[in-house]
Amino acid sequence: MNQAVTLHLGRLPSLGALFELFNAGKHLNHIAEPVLWAELEKEQEQYQELFGRLGFTLRVDRRGFAWFHFDNASSNVSRTTRQLALLFMLLFELKADEGMHLHRFGDWIIDRAVLAKLLERGHDLLLAEGLDEESLVGLLDRACAYGFAESAAGGWRLLPAVWRYLDHFVKLAGEQDGEIEEGVDVSEAIETSEEDEPA
Repeated sequence: MNQAVTLHLGRLPSLGALFELFNAGKHLNHIAEPVLWAELEKEQEQYQELFGRLGFTLRVDRRGFAWFHFDNASSNVSRTTRQLALLFMLLFELKADEGMHLHRFGDWIIDRAVLAKLLERGHDLLLAEGLDEESLVGLLDRACAYGFAESAAGGWRLLPAVWRYLDHFVKLAGEQDGEIEEGVDVSEAIETSEEDEPA
């Protein structure tokens, strides 16, 4: 028989801030929000239990990010999520072709020169999604709002939540090559809880 965890709300001073962040479809990253991350790590079991009792599934990835997981979101992937997946896929392909190690994505600065390369390489795919250079800039700003990126000197830097996309990219690349890299967790669908924004 499962024993219920006793909740101690006094030990959860960041409950409101964390719920607001996660419920908005955003990711918590240890780099962008170190204080909130430390609070979550300290009382992870308490937060997961409380949010679970409220009907939410809090996922915490050991690589330094957390989010509310929604099982039904994968069947209705939003426009923003689809565009982010395309942007990150093209970025991973570009960096792999440049000889960059994909697991070091947090070190990359994505500036307008990188966006121009992406537009050149993925012109037809980006055009099909209605993405030009300015809309890619807007998409990266939305990535910042969801916790996938942050503004950096002259561009953007990717945050640990991008592992969710990289895991899928590696899986797809492995399937295409007939092998899947061991140890890659690809069991979760990529989703956000926000509705598509009006065009």
